[in-house]
Amino acid sequence: MKKLLIPILFLLALPCTAFKQDFIEPVQLNWETHYKAKADQRSPFFALTAMTWKYSYESTTYRNRVVIDLKNEITIDKDRSWVKLDKITDPEVSASLLHHEQGHANIQYILLLEADRVLKNRNYSLKTYKAQISDLANQIGSFFDTMQKNYDEETEHGSNHKMQGRWDVIIQDKMNESRAALAELKK
Repeated sequence: MKKLLIPILFLLALPCTAFKQDFIEPVQLNWETHYKAKADQRSPFFALTAMTWKYSYESTTYRNRVVIDLKNEITIDKDRSWVKLDKITDPEVSASLLHHEQGHANIQYILLLEADRVLKNRNYSLKTYKAQISDLANQIGSFFDTMQKNYDEETEHGSNHKMQGRWDVIIQDKMNESRAALAELKK
């Protein structure tokens, strides 16, 4: 089997306009819907998935405490994501590649859950809350950017099936942990 190299383009967008927060489950990727950009034929990779995380918040002060209303969104940028389907003739290879890309989307979903949990559930200083939120968001973004890179490196962009299987378990476990932690806070 050919070794497929797939980069993940992870973009971190910091405070911006408000977004709806309706990302209840990870988006289920498919080639036809999520990969609309023209493939970069010079690239050694077979696919590129462009994803973004955006957050914004409104703050109110109540009894010398800052309360934030967080808006959190992750998206798959269809107009920058591409796949070289003409180079992938084997349906099993196509499915394996899409499965690997789904792992990236699932990691983004974990980022969404963790950002929601971490950013909403802090006691912020009245004087420095903006910097505190920005620093936390940067730490979260950096952590998940590293996770995305490690995922690609360790799975060899999905071509190492043994490591892909291990990462599938890691990602599923982390999704379950993040969901449980968030649900516990909402009790």
